[in-house]
Amino acid sequence: MDAREAQLRDWLPAAIAQAAPELGPLPDIEPVLSAASGDASARRYFRWQQGDLSLIVMDAPPEHENSEPFVRIAGLLAEAGVRVPRIYASDLQQGFLLLEDMGQRTFLEQIQAGIDSAQLDQLFHAAIDSLIRWQLASRPEVLPPYDSAVLQRELELFPDWYAARHLQHPFNQVDRADWAELCQLLLESINAEARVFVHRDYMARNLMVPDGGGDPAVLDFQDALYGPASYDATSLFADAFFSWPEPRRDAWMRTYWERAWVAGIRLPADYAGFQRQYRLMGVQRHLKVLGIFARIRYRDGKPHYLEDAPRFLAYLQGACAAESDLAPLQRLLIRLELV
Repeated sequence: MDAREAQLRDWLPAAIAQAAPELGPLPDIEPVLSAASGDASARRYFRWQQGDLSLIVMDAPPEHENSEPFVRIAGLLAEAGVRVPRIYASDLQQGFLLLEDMGQRTFLEQIQAGIDSAQLDQLFHAAIDSLIRWQLASRPEVLPPYDSAVLQRELELFPDWYAARHLQHPFNQVDRADWAELCQLLLESINAEARVFVHRDYMARNLMVPDGGGDPAVLDFQDALYGPASYDATSLFADAFFSWPEPRRDAWMRTYWERAWVAGIRLPADYAGFQRQYRLMGVQRHLKVLGIFARIRYRDGKPHYLEDAPRFLAYLQGACAAESDLAPLQRLLIRLELV
């Protein structure tokens, strides 16, 4: 047991007592605390069980993670009609939260376990509907802006960490010229999009399969910003950990576009225009993720994330094939020997 876990165990009895009026009578059984999951950040999760009652405990060390946005954004999502974990107790100073347990199977785990085409559509159509509810609740100056400064800072993770550190290929003058042209193209497209609340990691790993059907529970939303409308749908169907055939991805994106348009999200009136938006938005995300995965490996000592780099390189190559304006990216990929 490390020091943080010992601290968490000391905090838990008072947190459970605080939650008791909402939880109801607790069974007269010794509770069990076990590891539930971790992620790419310093956060980790434990499952607290007492008989049939199960809760999740978030451990977010305050020197590394600020839990206040998690609490605030959980409220925004709940107000929008999106399923999120109920927060029974919190101690932001210590970085502990006691949460509703939303189940033990994510969309990703359900997919990996085996699922037929009709069930897949059911899952992802429900995810689309929840996403649109979140977007319809959007209003400016509630969440920080996902603006050019943030987008560019994310883009620079690729040359700094993936190219220079991982590939040992610092950008030269020719690379920098193509990179500047590419970044300008991406930012012009992204900044022309409608602005909505953006989860920023809306994907199968962060959606929980609901018991008995219905809406998925949404997790890992603490980094939400106010930004481009295509971002979350793009991350949902260009998944970090699972690849779909392009026709299926595009069919789901068309479903999102049709339903969002009818609901009043200000997307392009023609699907071809939306396709271009989400492809260019995807390029920004894929480049960022490659940089993040390299940084996690070399700075944080978590090498396994880079095992999924080929998936993102394939997404980039597919975007280059579909959009001739991405010639600067194609040239970069060739010089980096990534095609």
